[in-house]
Amino acid sequence: MRKEYLTAPLPFVGQKRMFAREYKRILSTLDDNAVFVDLFGGSGLLSHITKYNKPNATVVYNDYDNYRCRLENIEMTNKLLADLREIVKCSPRHKLIDKSTRERIFQRLEREEQSGFVDYITISSSLLFSMKYVLSLDELRKEGMYNNVRKTDYSSNGYLDGLMIESCDYKELFNRYKDNPNVVFLVDPPYLCTEVGTYNMSWRLGDYLDVLTVLQGKRFVYFTSNKSSIVELCNWLGNNKNLGNPFEDANKVEFNAHMNYNSHYTDIMLYRIA
Repeated sequence: MRKEYLTAPLPFVGQKRMFAREYKRILSTLDDNAVFVDLFGGSGLLSHITKYNKPNATVVYNDYDNYRCRLENIEMTNKLLADLREIVKCSPRHKLIDKSTRERIFQRLEREEQSGFVDYITISSSLLFSMKYVLSLDELRKEGMYNNVRKTDYSSNGYLDGLMIESCDYKELFNRYKDNPNVVFLVDPPYLCTEVGTYNMSWRLGDYLDVLTVLQGKRFVYFTSNKSSIVELCNWLGNNKNLGNPFEDANKVEFNAHMNYNSHYTDIMLYRIA
């Protein structure tokens, strides 16, 4: 029997597991043969949930971040984690790993790199604080490491079954399906003002605002957060339609500044499906 995943099989920044049950409720109100296009597929969780609950629907998963490569190498990751469990077996759980043990971990990762693949995002979740990720061994060497090594293997059996997988710019995918009267766009872009280092893209305010153009006149499920203030911005623009660009003729001076910021935020889901 096929398994339904309500969280992504491997760690991914920004997966929508907290919205899974509410998203399933929205799905239950839609046609069984609708076309769902996941423009920013990320971990594929929304696509998976959609296909599981709407098996007759066409579900297009835009795997721009190549998450499927991590899934394809999950056995190698499990073997590596098994070795890491052995290395840290004398280290207290959730405590700082001592220097000699760190070096053994680094040596093991160096050997694994010679095999051609290390899933550093997944490994990070076993060696760093929650929600902290690195993408290379050099980055990991700069971090304090903790014995949070996962005790069980990862599994992704059937996770991508039935999905149409693409890997392209979201605008290209949108243009391909925008004239389909039965389409529902799943729109989960990287959040503005949130770390996007693990995404395979750069992301600026203009890019974030460009995404809003795909919502006009379409059925959609859209995700944002209160950290971006995008809902407040759109409400303000709606009340000031004739403003134009107030900076059109202004000069600009820039300098770099450093500040601390609060990493907590509230996720938001907005949808129009009628």
